[in-house]
Amino acid sequence: MLSHDEARAFYDRFGSKQDWQRFYEEPAIIELIRHGSFAEARAVVEFGCGTGRLAELLLQNHLPDTATYLALDVSSTMVSLSRDRLARFGNRVRVAQTAGSPRLGEASESCDRFISTYVLDLLAADDITTLIAEAHRLLCCSGRIGFVGLTHGATPAARLVERLWVAVHRVRPSWVGGCRPVLLGEFVGSEWQVTHRAVVTSFAISSEVVVAQKMPQAAT
Repeated sequence: MLSHDEARAFYDRFGSKQDWQRFYEEPAIIELIRHGSFAEARAVVEFGCGTGRLAELLLQNHLPDTATYLALDVSSTMVSLSRDRLARFGNRVRVAQTAGSPRLGEASESCDRFISTYVLDLLAADDITTLIAEAHRLLCCSGRIGFVGLTHGATPAARLVERLWVAVHRVRPSWVGGCRPVLLGEFVGSEWQVTHRAVVTSFAISSEVVVAQKMPQAAT
């Protein structure tokens, strides 16, 4: 498992090469967009924005013209790439660098979509739990989370790739960017209503897509 500092250093070096992973990431991200109800969103927070590719796609094609977007990343390289890529959207977008902690400084109930793609699968289990709790705090009533990450192989070929991936991660996590297959759905508790969950396999790499809605608090 990479530490926050090690993850920052890796993605500072990796930079724009992250977009090379589109060959297996794109189908799962399309699945997230299809089920994330982004046409109704007013304020989006993305944890781990990378090069800004998903933010650009959502702002250009799927979000209302009035929607705002907060893009967060631990890597200064990724923050710089995202700022350049998203500059044309003006003050609708804010790109900020984090220290890598899953605890965020944004105000409670300040967004209605909280998304993260191919980031939770490089976090420790405790950090995943903390981040989902933070998403719950940040989302307004009936807001939604949308997560995508590597998961266990859904086909014979994908299970073979998974075994190889896990073996490499065990020896040298940085060789696979710190990522490993996880079951994101297991971290989504009873305070959420899962509205969509799917496993998408592309080029023998399986990804899990989870969309869930924040449940209203019971009256006291």
